[in-house]
Amino acid sequence: MRTFGDLESLVMDRLWNADRPATVREMLDTLASERQLAYTTVMTVMDNLYRKGWLTRELDGKAYRYQPVSSRRDYSAELMRQVLAGSGDEVATLLRFVDSMTDQEASAVRDALLDRRRADDHDS
Repeated sequence: MRTFGDLESLVMDRLWNADRPATVREMLDTLASERQLAYTTVMTVMDNLYRKGWLTRELDGKAYRYQPVSSRRDYSAELMRQVLAGSGDEVATLLRFVDSMTDQEASAVRDALLDRRRADDHDS
């Protein structure tokens, strides 16, 4: 899995934050306050994201409505998994990552691990 380019990241961010699928025109309007972009530029980016498997699209009248295939959370988790797998020493990398966590983040991870342990114990 590769990371997104700058404009791809911006489009994905807006789609992840949207409450519904968006057309190219809607995305162009959303991005207008931040970047001056041509309609065809936004269309190309969204079509490329669709062809790469990051977006689905459905015809709505004459325009496609695009939405992400996976959530931002799932995408981020997969990126983290790949970085960890490619680190050469997963345990050391994970421990270094844990050392850099805030107390709140560490508490959330601790709770998640306890929940996982309980679920594993329940399944056994």
